[in-house]
Amino acid sequence: MITEEELDRYRVEGTPLRVVRDNMEANDVLGIVVAWDADSVVIRKRNRRVVKLSRGYIYEPVGAPRSEV
Repeated sequence: MITEEELDRYRVEGTPLRVVRDNMEANDVLGIVVAWDADSVVIRKRNRRVVKLSRGYIYEPVGAPRSEV
């Protein structure tokens, strides 16, 4: 699970993130952190829509190599 400090750093810096949800790269969510609570994270995608995702997923910068689940 991603920590509060990491989420805050990503939000403040505006770092584009990749959210890895399963083994299929097509199912990844790309966007920036907008808000979070104890169980979920709100990500704003490029098309300005927001998605609420579980904090249990893998959150990593887009520039980093993709992690495997």
